[in-house]
Amino acid sequence: MDKATSDAIEAAAFRRLLAHLDSRKDVQNIDLMILGGFCRNCLSKWYMAAAEEAGQSVDYDAAREHIYGMPYSEWKANHQAEATPEQLAALEAANSQ
Repeated sequence: MDKATSDAIEAAAFRRLLAHLDSRKDVQNIDLMILGGFCRNCLSKWYMAAAEEAGQSVDYDAAREHIYGMPYSEWKANHQAEATPEQLAALEAANSQ
C-alpha cells in the first residue's frame, strides 16, 4: 500500500472515531482514561501536535472544538458529569499500574 492510500485510510478511520465519540456523548472522558488511557482531550493534544508537525498552527481551544464538535465549554456544560468517587479511584488505580 502506498503512503497516500495509507494516509487516506488512517484519516477516514480517525474521522470515524470522532463520529463515534460524537454519537456517544454518554461516555465520559474519565471512563475513556480508565479503560483506554486516553480521552477526547488527549486526542485534541495529538491533533494540535500533528498540525504543528505539518507546519500549521492550531491552538488548544480550536483543537478541542474540532475533536468535540463544539466549543469545549458547551460540551462540558451539556455532557460532562461530575466524576464519581468510584471513577476517581479507578483512574488512580489505572494510572498507578
